[in-house]
Amino acid sequence: MSSLGRNKADWRSWNVAITGMNAQPDNPGPGLAVARCLRHAPEFRGRLIGLGYEVLDPGLYHRAVFDTSYLMPYPSEGLESQLERLLEIHAKEGIDLIIPCLDAELNTFAHNEERFAAAGMRMLLPQLEQLRLRAKDNLGELCSRLGIDTPETVRISDTGFFERCRDEGWSYPLVVKGIFYDAAIVNSPEEAKSAFHRIAAQWGYPVLAQQLVSGYEINLTAIGDGQGNMLGPVMMRKRAVTDKGKAWAGISILDTELEQMGRAILAATQWRGPLEVEALRSNDGRLYLIEVNPRFPAWVYLTHGVGCNLPQLLLRLVAGDHPLVLPQPAPGTLFIRYAEELVTTLEQFESMMIKGVLITPQAAGTV
Repeated sequence: MSSLGRNKADWRSWNVAITGMNAQPDNPGPGLAVARCLRHAPEFRGRLIGLGYEVLDPGLYHRAVFDTSYLMPYPSEGLESQLERLLEIHAKEGIDLIIPCLDAELNTFAHNEERFAAAGMRMLLPQLEQLRLRAKDNLGELCSRLGIDTPETVRISDTGFFERCRDEGWSYPLVVKGIFYDAAIVNSPEEAKSAFHRIAAQWGYPVLAQQLVSGYEINLTAIGDGQGNMLGPVMMRKRAVTDKGKAWAGISILDTELEQMGRAILAATQWRGPLEVEALRSNDGRLYLIEVNPRFPAWVYLTHGVGCNLPQLLLRLVAGDHPLVLPQPAPGTLFIRYAEELVTTLEQFESMMIKGVLITPQAAGTV
C-alpha cells in the first residue's frame, strides 16, 4: 500500500491496527470487540488491521471486520523484535493508530512509544509508572492510599502458603491469580497447589493469593485523558460468566459509587488511555476493587450498544477532535455473548502460517 496519507488529521479515515485477536469463547481477547465498535461506528470509514500472536487466533480471519491481518512476535521475544515487525507492517499499511488490547504486551508498547511516534504511529496508552501503580501485586498499596476497599492479596512463590494460610487468618475458599491473567477459586490446599502450578507454568511468578469476597461483580470501562479526567464511563453488571469468570452476559447499569471509584483511580494515577475497573459488591453492600485492567475489556462492544462508543472516542481524543461530549449511557441494555464458526480457506490459513499475513481480495491490489 502506498504510504501517502499517513498522519492524516481526520480520524474517520485512519488505518487502525488492533491487537488481541484471541477470541476464544470462554476467555476472549478484547481486540475483535474493539474492532467491531469501529467497524459499526457510522462515521468511521478507515481500514482495520488485526495483529495476532497465534496462527489460530480467530480474529485474524474475520474478513467482515478486518481489512488485513498480521502475525506478531510474542512480547517475550523483546522490544526490538516487536518494533521491527510493526515497522515492517507500517511500511505496507501506513498505520495511523495502534490500539494494544492485551495486558502482557503493554510494557513493551510503552517502552517503544517514542519510537512508534517517530515512525508516525500514534498510541494512547498508560505510561510505565501508571502500569506499575495498578499492577495486581501493587493494587493494595494504591487502594490504601485512596481509601478504597480491596480483598487482602499476597504474593506467593511456593505452595507452602496454602498449608499455613489458615494459621495466618485466611480461610477457604480463596482465589489464586496470575500476575497478568487467569484466576481460580480453590476450596482446599490441594486445589490451590494445582492452580498455583498451572498458572505459574503459563504466566510465571509471582502468583497471587487473594481472599474471596462473596457478592456480585460490577465493571466500569472508560478512557483517561492523561490529566486525571475520566471520559465516557460505561458500567455493567455480570449476569452470566464462563468457567474462567469472564462475562458471558451482562447488563448496563449506573452505580455512583463505582463511578466515584473509577474517577479516584484515574485522578490519582493521571491515567492515559483505556482501562477497566473490576469491582465486587459484597453481600453486605460494600464495594471492593478487584483489578484495574490497563486496556479495553472484552465486553467493550456494549459501549457501542449504549451509544457511548469508546474506541471511537479514543480516536477522537488522539486526533484532538473536541468537544468530547458523549450521551449518558442508559441502564438496562443487555449483551449476551455467543460463539460462531469462522470459515476460511486452507490457502488463507497457509498464508497466515507461512507468510504471517492475510490480505482481503479488496486490499490485495493495493499492497
